[in-house]
Amino acid sequence: MSNPYDSATERTSILGPTLYFKGDLSADEDLLICGRIEGSVTHSQRLIVGAEGIVNANIRAQTIIVEGTVEGDLRADKSVLVKETAKVHGNIFAPSVSIIAGASFSGSVDMDGKKVVSNTNASAAKAVGKVA
Repeated sequence: MSNPYDSATERTSILGPTLYFKGDLSADEDLLICGRIEGSVTHSQRLIVGAEGIVNANIRAQTIIVEGTVEGDLRADKSVLVKETAKVHGNIFAPSVSIIAGASFSGSVDMDGKKVVSNTNASAAKAVGKVA
């Protein structure tokens, strides 16, 4: 039987709830953030900000899922999902964006160059909870 962690695309790194990281973080494997990060985060795979996670950074990844707090821009090659427990203050750039009812979002959404939600009506997106 082969090792399931033979390639970077099959691994998941976890930054625990007591971890504080400051600087530029990048990797080629999935990442779950449960601690606190300041700086910038660049990943070629999926990145999840857990419910306890606090990120003060711009994030770039293939797929981004936010359950915790993010202060910074989110740029995804595939999709961004902002869950109901999330607090996001920043702009979202991705071809597919979902904001679940109950999430707190302040910023704009740009899907393939089309501005969907601007700062002037971000409160409407927050109230509605999703972007079509």
